[in-house]
Amino acid sequence: MNENLPVNLYRAAQVRELDRVAIEEAGIAGFELMQTAAKAALQYLLVVYPSPEKITVFCGTGNNGGDGYVMAALAMQAGIDVEVIECGETGKIQGDALLARQLAVVEGVCFSGFDAQRVFSQGVIVDALLGTGLSGVVRGEFMQAIQSINRSACPVLAVDIPSGLCSDSGCVLGDGVYAEHTVSFIGLKQGLLTGAGPDYTGSIHYADLSVPLWVFERVMASSERLDLAALKLALPARKRSAHKGRFGHVMVTGGDLGMAGAALMASQAACRVGAGLTSCLTRTEHIAALVSRCPEVMAHGVVSGQEAGLKMAAASVVVIGPGLGRSAWSEQLLQQALQLTQPLVVDADALNMIAAGRVVKNPYRDNWILTPHPGEAARLLDCSVADIERDRFAAVTALQARYGGAVILKGAGTLVADAENDLVGLCPYGNPGMATGGMGDVLSGVLGALLAQGLGVATAARLGVCLHACAGDLAAQQDGQRGLLATDLIAYLRRLVN
Repeated sequence: MNENLPVNLYRAAQVRELDRVAIEEAGIAGFELMQTAAKAALQYLLVVYPSPEKITVFCGTGNNGGDGYVMAALAMQAGIDVEVIECGETGKIQGDALLARQLAVVEGVCFSGFDAQRVFSQGVIVDALLGTGLSGVVRGEFMQAIQSINRSACPVLAVDIPSGLCSDSGCVLGDGVYAEHTVSFIGLKQGLLTGAGPDYTGSIHYADLSVPLWVFERVMASSERLDLAALKLALPARKRSAHKGRFGHVMVTGGDLGMAGAALMASQAACRVGAGLTSCLTRTEHIAALVSRCPEVMAHGVVSGQEAGLKMAAASVVVIGPGLGRSAWSEQLLQQALQLTQPLVVDADALNMIAAGRVVKNPYRDNWILTPHPGEAARLLDCSVADIERDRFAAVTALQARYGGAVILKGAGTLVADAENDLVGLCPYGNPGMATGGMGDVLSGVLGALLAQGLGVATAARLGVCLHACAGDLAAQQDGQRGLLATDLIAYLRRLVN
């Protein structure tokens, strides 16, 4: 669990600036910060591993290694069996890291050079190899050390960030340490929480090192963790005189042949999140099944775009994409939706057709929410999935700049970019059980219902992803992650919006 983490998230350059302001303007010595960080990391280690048989600290040559050297010295003072494994040329160690190494020497810490053949099977490993300064792919002895840590049977605590993980993007630069716990200092690194980050960090603990609040006010964050409780305040209480006309009409459009379930799930989610009315435009063949499953949805079978356009015009919000397909019928429906002035939620094959440019060229509007997964995002930006995952923050920002409105880049640590908020929003909720078909369709319905109830695209996107992910967490807590279905979220969505 990642508990009590700060809202603001940073890139490595911003954290270095926080360090500079703390040292040069707040008058906190760099070595003092290093000592405070090492103390915080060791205290946390002893909370989760109260009586370690041994602590083996892998130290690099930079300040991350310096944190490790001080941890080793403190462990020695506490009477814990500790050993430092040194990687890289120790002659290059300088500044505060050198002071840290000298402290470890004075305390009588045992030092060993890295041996790729050595097997570690005792106690706890501390990863203090590379830190946030890593820019290129991990190579040589450091790569071997990471692999040695990962082969060991020991639990691992990473200092500030698991070595090999990019603190800015959450991608892995060649190889990375798999940690059970990560203790992050001063500025929480955004890469810990998205992309591959959650696979490597384990539980995250944060220590501000007693840096004054005004220091954080001097440095702009890069992104922010979203908070469901705060976002839910945007949903006003309903008056006793309320009627369905006050809460909007969502029109879910999709469900080509063989894909009726997607449109149905989006429609059900819209109903449960509070839309006053929910309609579904789909293939005529699906009407009976849809109505029998969810009679509250007004289901319409349409065979042409013109017929669909007339019905869409009566809605306050159109959700287009769930099960839409890419047939001529699908293209006609998308063409009609894009001519509307009402807010839109655009998902799945609607995004793919937009990316292909067959239906509309270079679309841009302020009142829509786009919900791509990395594959769809790559098509929308005409790049590879690897390019998207290399820097998810840059990708979601580029998507919003190109297409407008609000953009939700789905995946572990879902990101939201919009024109209203200066910072990219990161959803800290969700779990691997949600990696099943239909989850995106449910999200589309959630977003449509929030727009129908009067929320703007920015607020609806941020609140929607958090509601959806939290519903997934509640469902997983109830019955486990494996076998979690998209429809399992719907009952929890109703609870969360109330």
